[in-house]
Amino acid sequence: MTEKLSADMRQHMLNRMLEIRYAEERIQELFLENVIRGTTHLCIGQEAVSVGMAANINARRGDTVTCTYRGHGHALALGMSLQSLMAEMMGKASGCSKGKGGSMHLTDLNVGLIGTFAIVGAGLPVTNGAALTAQLKKTGAVAMSIFGDGTANIGAWHEAVNLAAVWKLPSIFICENNLYGEYSAYGDTAPVENVADRAAAYGIPGVIVDGQDAEVVFSAVKTAVERARAGQGPTLIEAKTYRYMGHSRTDPATYRPAGELDEWKQRDPIDILSQRMIDDGQLTPAQLEKMGAAAQQAVQEATEWAMQEPALPVEALLDDIWV
Repeated sequence: MTEKLSADMRQHMLNRMLEIRYAEERIQELFLENVIRGTTHLCIGQEAVSVGMAANINARRGDTVTCTYRGHGHALALGMSLQSLMAEMMGKASGCSKGKGGSMHLTDLNVGLIGTFAIVGAGLPVTNGAALTAQLKKTGAVAMSIFGDGTANIGAWHEAVNLAAVWKLPSIFICENNLYGEYSAYGDTAPVENVADRAAAYGIPGVIVDGQDAEVVFSAVKTAVERARAGQGPTLIEAKTYRYMGHSRTDPATYRPAGELDEWKQRDPIDILSQRMIDDGQLTPAQLEKMGAAAQQAVQEATEWAMQEPALPVEALLDDIWV
């Protein structure tokens, strides 16, 4: 059952989604301007999963999160600062990974983010390690792994889910099914209709949720977290969502059927939550506009600050490396 959240929680989620949306749009511009190098994977359209997940994580308690290379939104939702993100994107020493990780390798232990992983499926075994630590130390913490639909075809995914199920680890597996694993439609690479259907093979709950609705995601994750903290083992959650942009910066997404993007934009996660708040008398259109302007300003200020920060010096490249 979906939990109706307080006005304050809804506003927090909406603020974070606006911040994520404008940050992603600015990051895309900065790549095109060659201010940010390499590549990037944007989560525009998937913001509800980020905020619904993050609202259930308590880093002070020891909760941890791993996610994919499409992780900017998760990092911000968990509490990473815009300054830390933007500086990392630009390779600056003040970035969350000291400028060494870039777009695909974000880490901030202060907010529970163990890391975003460029290798598909690499985060799940790490999540199990964090979950095993919590189990052995009896901290009551949970470990969460967020991945795309293509990851469920990787061997490490099956091994991690199987191990978590056998050991009843406090692991929570969240699939952001945005219909495409890179350029391949989900149905072309999987023999089952839903990723969550695979949970039955491991004897754990498999839950399918509307990934465009932040409150629905929140409720499903909350149930999984409560179950994990109680020692009842892992849950697999599949959030049906959609990425508005291509897989990466150079992907024009021409493989998508005509009209599919427009259809999904009719259920934009920001619109869904903001309209619900307006209908419930918790928000006015003028207040929404003001919130959007404030988020845009915050993103721009963080961008300008990061651009003035010093780059990582060459002599520091091998710092923080151990064998």
